[in-house]
Amino acid sequence: MNQLLRRHWLQAALIGTAIAFVGNVQAQNYPSKPIRLVVPFTPGGVTDTSGRLIAEQLSKRLGQQVIVDNKPGASGNIGTQLVSTSEPDGYTLLLGFDGTLVINPHVFPKTGFDTLKDFAPIGKIGDAVLILVAHPNFPAKTLKDTIALSKTERGGLSYGTSGTGGTPHIAGELLRQKTGANLVHVPYKGGGQALTDVLGGNIPLVYTAIASAIPHVKAGKLLPIAVSSSKRASSLPDVATFIENGVPDFEVNSWVGLLAPAKTPRAIITRINTELNAILNDPEVKERLNGMGITASPGTTENFGAELSRDLAKFGPVVKASGIKAE
Repeated sequence: MNQLLRRHWLQAALIGTAIAFVGNVQAQNYPSKPIRLVVPFTPGGVTDTSGRLIAEQLSKRLGQQVIVDNKPGASGNIGTQLVSTSEPDGYTLLLGFDGTLVINPHVFPKTGFDTLKDFAPIGKIGDAVLILVAHPNFPAKTLKDTIALSKTERGGLSYGTSGTGGTPHIAGELLRQKTGANLVHVPYKGGGQALTDVLGGNIPLVYTAIASAIPHVKAGKLLPIAVSSSKRASSLPDVATFIENGVPDFEVNSWVGLLAPAKTPRAIITRINTELNAILNDPEVKERLNGMGITASPGTTENFGAELSRDLAKFGPVVKASGIKAE
């Protein structure tokens, strides 16, 4: 019996050694061909633009072209699912977005992927600050007055976002839950359409990425109410945070990052993380990301994975309490 156990142990050890050897060989030769970076959204948005910047820089550092492949649909679920079932060899990567990975699982009955089981986190690219803005003729000029006004308005105050279940929508629902504000969500098919309507005075408020709002705020065409980051945004330093406005623990950032299919060799994950961090520490890249409203956030794969887990748990109760469901 002992001999049989020893034989099984030896076989298992040999198999483990063989797998590790193959993984090391793959990593040493990596990359030997072009890499596909799947962006689960249409071209042109902030997520896509940031992905193209990272792909451009990774191509230079890895010596192989990183090709952006847009696979939009189902609020990012289609492209994300595609990567989850791809070969775990480091040649298919995902541009991960918080709305898809940590909010969609609570909004959609089925997404086609498991955020924590189907992916290997590589590293976060950065955080995109969200901002609540109003038409310049909006009668309330502060967050406190906006909340008070919402409670006196019959039917509440409408706020537009880029769509149902997106991070701006979740931020609006969290604000409603924390303050009792009478806010009514108006979903659009994109943040641009929502901004057009608030600029035209068709809706009073819009929750959006700060990059989209900055030009209009600086031109005096939009009134900034508050930003959702823990600290004031460097691009609009005069705009106070929700926390400064008396809403404790109110921090809702939208983030982007890189992920690979689960079981991708650790050595390959480490290699890409190292190159990504070098890119994010480059002053020129930081400046270009900042222009998109994204603050570069270099870090470890472990920290990014922990953030995924925290956010997935954080937004579940918010979605449940608000009754948000995919349309």
